[in-house]
Amino acid sequence: MDRADIVDQAFREKVAAGQLPGGKPAQGPLTPEQAVEVFRAQVLSRNLDRRSRKMQAEGQGYYTIGSSGHEGMAAVAAALRPDDMAFLHYRDGAFQTMRSAQVPGTTATWDMLLSFATSSEDPMSGGRHKVLGSKSLMIPPQTSTIASHLPKAVGAAYSIGLAKRHPVEHQVLADDSLVMCSFGDASSNHSTAQGAINTACWTSYQSVPLPLLFVCEDNGIGISTRTPSGWVGANYANKPGLKYFKADGLDIFDTFRVAREAADYVRRRRKPAFLHLSLVRLYGHAGSDLQQAYLRKDIFEGWEADDPLLHSARLLIEAGILTADEVLAIYQDSEDQCARVAAEVVKRPRLETAEDVMASLIPPKRACAATNGPSEDARAKAFGADLKQMDNPQPMSRLLNWALTDLMLEHGEIVMMGEDVGRKGGVYGVTQKLIDRFGPDRMIDTLLDEQSILGLAIGMAHNGFVPVPEIQFLAYLHNAEDQLRGEAATLPFFSNGQFTNPMVMRIAGLGYQKGFGGHFHNDNSLAVLRDIPGIVIACPSRGDDGARMLRECVRLAREEQRVVVIVEPIALYPMRDLMDEKDGGWMTTYPSPDQRIGLGEVGVEGDGPLAILTYGNGRYLSTQAAADLAKEGIATRVIDMRWLAPLPVEGILGALKGAEKVLIVDECRTTGSQSEALMALLQEQCDLPHARIAAEDSFIATGPAYAATMPSRASIAEAARNLWGAK
Repeated sequence: MDRADIVDQAFREKVAAGQLPGGKPAQGPLTPEQAVEVFRAQVLSRNLDRRSRKMQAEGQGYYTIGSSGHEGMAAVAAALRPDDMAFLHYRDGAFQTMRSAQVPGTTATWDMLLSFATSSEDPMSGGRHKVLGSKSLMIPPQTSTIASHLPKAVGAAYSIGLAKRHPVEHQVLADDSLVMCSFGDASSNHSTAQGAINTACWTSYQSVPLPLLFVCEDNGIGISTRTPSGWVGANYANKPGLKYFKADGLDIFDTFRVAREAADYVRRRRKPAFLHLSLVRLYGHAGSDLQQAYLRKDIFEGWEADDPLLHSARLLIEAGILTADEVLAIYQDSEDQCARVAAEVVKRPRLETAEDVMASLIPPKRACAATNGPSEDARAKAFGADLKQMDNPQPMSRLLNWALTDLMLEHGEIVMMGEDVGRKGGVYGVTQKLIDRFGPDRMIDTLLDEQSILGLAIGMAHNGFVPVPEIQFLAYLHNAEDQLRGEAATLPFFSNGQFTNPMVMRIAGLGYQKGFGGHFHNDNSLAVLRDIPGIVIACPSRGDDGARMLRECVRLAREEQRVVVIVEPIALYPMRDLMDEKDGGWMTTYPSPDQRIGLGEVGVEGDGPLAILTYGNGRYLSTQAAADLAKEGIATRVIDMRWLAPLPVEGILGALKGAEKVLIVDECRTTGSQSEALMALLQEQCDLPHARIAAEDSFIATGPAYAATMPSRASIAEAARNLWGAK
């Protein structure tokens, strides 16, 4: 017999017989009317769980992970305002059912069962996953996250104070609101949770406003691994800058009282708090999990005896708020409603085609106030003496700096964040002077934690900002890549485009850096980015292109709500010369602020029959090789892809018209590189003979061998000769 049915039967029998668990009397600020509403939300969540399990057993529902045992979260929802953004633990069905009761016009039963049935009419994900979430309830969707939502909760909370100081066009959160994020006791041990909570403490310790309520739902177990008794309290009760609250999550009156105290503290003090709830887990971890396979029967029977609904029934009956018959009537009415609605939702349409599934990968465009660019007075004040240098050729780092300045002058919602971006001006000087031009609110020097940097950006984007986070070196992205893959890129997908987190992530990367390198500072692999659906990857090779592409990146984020990554080649930041020392051949003047390079627009130099298809450092080296080849009578055209994702197929094929052969030059590793996709493209859509030269499958060394594993001017020329001479 399913444990859900055993728990259901026990509830009915024990309430009818008056055999309820003991505990404290009902006391605190929760009114009788509120208590009944909380109980109704708890009961609805429980019956939604049971119904989802039945749907799965009948082949009409799919992945299930229930909220039974965590119904105390309904009291937490009652203690908060409906406009407080909530990033939820996957066991928080009761929070959503309670919040739905607080917001007129929402229908938790219908909406949540549509999600359980993966119907395309599911108002949150459009049938893509069973998620908790609702636009009208201010709950961004979450699936089986293991604390990966905590960093963005920190960012969203931080954005509230910043938006009060610097209002933005698309602001969502009220100035006096707070952000709540919840998670399990097992997830609290995850490095992502530890990092996010540490970041909150670090911020609060400096008296920076951060209205954030962490809620740890402690049921004492993570799948099959028990949490040591007292561990959560010992770990979090004495964190600097973090106020600790503890409540009995089985007692709705105690939970509401403590949750309201915690919320009042956060809202009034604008500081983070940690609410520790003691709960139980009923059934197994998920629908397919049989807890009797790894737990003694007396353990989970003990949890079942502490069923939160039994505790709520006792409190309501003892307080004279409801009779036992009324409790059972509410419970039965809820079950009947769930059964009736479930019978309807399983008839509703589901996604069928790849096009249907992928329709929300790209978020919808949004209306933005028109801008005419920064005024001349504003530019003169910001740039100062730099204005006089704009007619002189400059290296990429300087032109990117000027482009960022113009963009921040034009768009007040742009905020930059990262390690050393402010006072130091970045490791390579790209953000020099920006803190003087725009202040520390818009040039945020963060603590050393890439997960927190990206979480800050994602969370701020939830509240209308256009964040421009910097990852100092490409290799350090791997510490936080799930923030892109599991949070930023999936948000529009799982919300059917209703929630977005537009941003432009800047990364200093790729190889060829002399004298300072090795693997962590020279990383020539972009594979970790290329396979994330929906994101845009830009890679400029020269300063003028970099400035124009950066403007397009910001437009894509601001107007089209895209997640954009711009990989800036470190070795090309200071590059001045092309062919000979002091020839200044790789420097250009600053393009006027109204110029940009559109997504998918490739660059072409020359019109020779031998095409060299490349990007980044490859363009620089290929331009040198092309000059060498010209002396031998081999005419070339160098095609700079510029945009690595989505692959600019039309631009590439257009640039190849009139070519006779194609050499792909890829500075990334042979395995997992852009060249693999380009070889496939040429094989499938082009009949030109082609070859490639790419880096070895190796990490990069420092010292004299810094470029030994990657294409060079000489090796590119040799590969071109071989291809051109082949029959």
